[in-house]
Amino acid sequence: MFDLDLSTQISTLRSTFDDIRTVVDVDRLEAEIATLSEQAGAQDLWDDTTNAQKVTSALSHRQSELARITSIANRLDDLEVLIELATDAQDEESAEEARQELISLQKVLGDLEVQTLLSGEYDPRPAVVTIRAGAGGVDAADFADMLFRMYLRWAEQHKYPVTVMDTSYAEEAGIKSATFEVDAPYAFGTLSVEAGTHRLVRMSPFGAAGKRQTSFAAVEVIPLMEETEIVEIPESDIRVDVFRSSGPGGQSVNTTDSAVRITHLPTGTVVSMQNEKSQIQNRAAAMRVLQSRLLLIQKEQEAATKKELAGTITASWGDQMRSYVLAPYQMVKDLRTEHEQGNPAAVFDGDLDGFIAAGIRWRSMSKPE
Repeated sequence: MFDLDLSTQISTLRSTFDDIRTVVDVDRLEAEIATLSEQAGAQDLWDDTTNAQKVTSALSHRQSELARITSIANRLDDLEVLIELATDAQDEESAEEARQELISLQKVLGDLEVQTLLSGEYDPRPAVVTIRAGAGGVDAADFADMLFRMYLRWAEQHKYPVTVMDTSYAEEAGIKSATFEVDAPYAFGTLSVEAGTHRLVRMSPFGAAGKRQTSFAAVEVIPLMEETEIVEIPESDIRVDVFRSSGPGGQSVNTTDSAVRITHLPTGTVVSMQNEKSQIQNRAAAMRVLQSRLLLIQKEQEAATKKELAGTITASWGDQMRSYVLAPYQMVKDLRTEHEQGNPAAVFDGDLDGFIAAGIRWRSMSKPE
């Protein structure tokens, strides 16, 4: 018997979409795009390269956000037409197509609904992610490399542009650290819930056979600040070292001292950059990341002071935010949200959306009123 009554589900989707449009404020978004398009069309735009990049990046992000809203609106309209045609023709093949499109739209709207929870000051910004190997020796370095690949695969699946800024390779296997930028709308707000200590439990491929090994890696996520928001850093507060880019060998290893390491002496913060061939370009990129980190440290210190004055200091995230267990059973579990996935291979291949969505919802519910 032919049955294609999806009216309740369509009504729910329409209601959710209307709420999202209200939060996103499509009229404001269109006005911003018009203003930025006018600025981008100015003949003297590229006389100021820094401002030109800021304008074109902001325009691209807002156009992408509006295109996503418009695409969903069109898909909802098309789905209703498809349902009507399938019902009139009693066409089961078209009915199945409509059911699959409904499932797809439910996921897309669910993801977009999560994004509306990203209301932090820096949430819309690009993200700079740094992964560092922790305790666990060679296994930890290998785990850090696994996480590095995991985030690159996740970004690739979402078609988010990624720039690898620095990679420090370990001697035997894996990496000591890696830093990369994800330049997409709400990249920081989305990935910030990934910050913390990650733990891996597995049968070590590097140690004695049959022995389980626990290793750790730290993930840091900071927003990439606008030039106008960066903190001033006196030259006397930094030490700049130059060196040759490191790599596993071959043509990727530079033959000149183009890589740059900047140490902020008052805080001990260190930033390395070896993505560009020019030492000047690497220094400029490293300074921008350092300034972003220092501004975030400043904001965190201010927030901590406010909490102390209010008497509400709490450890929100804990030392281990997620465990990846490969032995004796297969499980990835977030210790904050209780979200879990029984297929670690898929997670390491970039299947992170469920964990990220659960983290964003958890953080939103955990915020004080």
